[in-house]
Amino acid sequence: MKHRVVSQDEWFAAASELLKKEKEFTRARDAMSATRRELPWTKVETDYVFEGPDGPVSLSELFNGRSQLIVYHFMFAPGWDEGCSGCSFVNDHVDAARQHFEHHDVAFVAVSRAPYAEFQPFKKRMGWTFRWVSSSQNSFNYDFGVSFHKEDLEKGPVLYNFTKQKLNGDEQPGLSVFIKDEEGNVYRTYSTYERGLDMLVGAYNYLDLTPLGRNEPDGGMSWMCLHDQYPD
Repeated sequence: MKHRVVSQDEWFAAASELLKKEKEFTRARDAMSATRRELPWTKVETDYVFEGPDGPVSLSELFNGRSQLIVYHFMFAPGWDEGCSGCSFVNDHVDAARQHFEHHDVAFVAVSRAPYAEFQPFKKRMGWTFRWVSSSQNSFNYDFGVSFHKEDLEKGPVLYNFTKQKLNGDEQPGLSVFIKDEEGNVYRTYSTYERGLDMLVGAYNYLDLTPLGRNEPDGGMSWMCLHDQYPD
C-alpha cells in the first residue's frame, strides 16, 4: 500500500497529463477497430450443422435473421463437468451486452465440442441465457483452430493464434466473427485468441481503473473463479 502521495494540485496536474495519454490510446484503439473492419473476408464453404436446443441447426441459421454473427469458441470438451473458468469469465459478460448488440444486427452463439446435453447443467448453474450449441458432430472446432487431435499435439507445434506453437491441451479459447450476404453466402471476417479476448471482459476494465489493477503478480489468473465459487 506504499505509494507516492502529493498535494491535490500536484495530483490534478499528473491526472491531466495522464488524460492526454488516455486520449491518444482511445484514438489508437479507434484506428485499430477501423483496421479490423477493413480485413478481407474469406468464404465459409461448409454450412456446418450443430446440435441445439431444438435439434440440428446450421451455421447459416445461427444468424437468426441478422447479417452478423459472433461465435465464442467455448472450451468444454466431451466428458467435462464444468466449462473452462477463463471462458466462463468471458461469457459472464455476454448476456447484458447482447441485450444491446442483438438490436444492432449482431447475433451471438457459444460453440463447444461436447455433446449438447453435457453442458446444459453447467449453463443452468451459471445462469446464462445466451445461445450455446454443440459441434460434436462436425469438424467446426478443428477447422477454426480451437480443438486439436492428441496425436497432432504429440507430433509437435500446431497452428493456434496464427502461429505454430506447442500446446498443453487439446481445447483452446477463441472467438470468430461471420457475415452473411443477401445471397446467403457466409464469410469469416475476424478471429481472435488468447489475450485478444481481454477486450470482452468488462471486469478487467473496472480492475484496470483501480490502484492495484488486476493484481496478477505471476501474470496469471489464479485469483479468478467460476462466479459461484468465490469465498464469501
